[in-house]
Amino acid sequence: MQSPAVEIASVASTEPSTSASASTSTAPTAPNPAAGDVEMTAATDPTTATADALNGEQAQQPEREEEEPRFEVVYINNLNEKVKLAVMKQSLTTLFKEYGKVLGVTLHRNVRMRGQAFVTLHDSKAAQLAVKEVKGFPLYGKPMQLAFAKTRSDALVKKKDPQHMSEHIAERTVRKKLSRRENPLRKKELQKKLAAKQAAEAAAAASSSLPDAGASTTTSTTANGAPTSTTTTTAAPRRQVQMPDEYLPPNRILFIQNLPSKTTKAHLEAVFAPCPGLVEVRTIPGRSNIAFVEFVDEVQSAPAKEALHNTKPWEEVMPGDEEAGLRIKVTFAKM
Repeated sequence: MQSPAVEIASVASTEPSTSASASTSTAPTAPNPAAGDVEMTAATDPTTATADALNGEQAQQPEREEEEPRFEVVYINNLNEKVKLAVMKQSLTTLFKEYGKVLGVTLHRNVRMRGQAFVTLHDSKAAQLAVKEVKGFPLYGKPMQLAFAKTRSDALVKKKDPQHMSEHIAERTVRKKLSRRENPLRKKELQKKLAAKQAAEAAAAASSSLPDAGASTTTSTTANGAPTSTTTTTAAPRRQVQMPDEYLPPNRILFIQNLPSKTTKAHLEAVFAPCPGLVEVRTIPGRSNIAFVEFVDEVQSAPAKEALHNTKPWEEVMPGDEEAGLRIKVTFAKM
């Protein structure tokens, strides 16, 4: 028995007229080279043609995958700012680990970034599925807004591209400096500090320009004008001019005044808890109308002062109290 290749060759040699007639009956259009190659291969060996076609598709597949963007970092905003950062971080970790391994969760205390977070997942497919399904989920009573972050996180670079970690940190540092320089809240705080400093200098200059109430000398004389005795009188020390509380320079501790007589530490903590960077609330034994509230630094305490000064927070935390209508006075403490 002859092989299939020999049989195909003999058929081709015994029927040349059929091939010629088929050639002459073909339309005189330019053939598709790719299609012609596949047809020729199929005529010769259909199995080889199918394998080549599949190999061609597989060769093109990685190129399509490379073109797809890789998003592993999820940006979240509209988070409940009253929830402590540690509790929020644990909640986000628990929520997103349902979609894959969580490499890191980042939250910030500063005013500009509060209510926001970044969650880094192990791959882009997990992140895309999380964004699709978690968007709008009400976490602590507020629907979360999700999007993909524009840059990679430290955790992601450390995990997948550790050799470029130093370059990544350098680039992030530059971006952070530029962002802080253009931050309108930071500019406003710097202007407040400058105004407070200028006010303090003006008060000091006004104090030094007052007449000196120092020692004075009185001389007694005789009828013909000859001196008989000299008396030196020392006046009481001049009282220093006190700087108004409103012009004290910013610092991390706030001085709280005009509190209702029934105010407790729990009431004050309820008022200042939404403010980022809160460290401690200190009440004064026997003085229920004043207190001190400490923050991480003056960058955190300044917004709290601006937000609560001259307001009536007691109507919410002490409803029904006869002094709930008092306006709170919040200034920087004397250091």
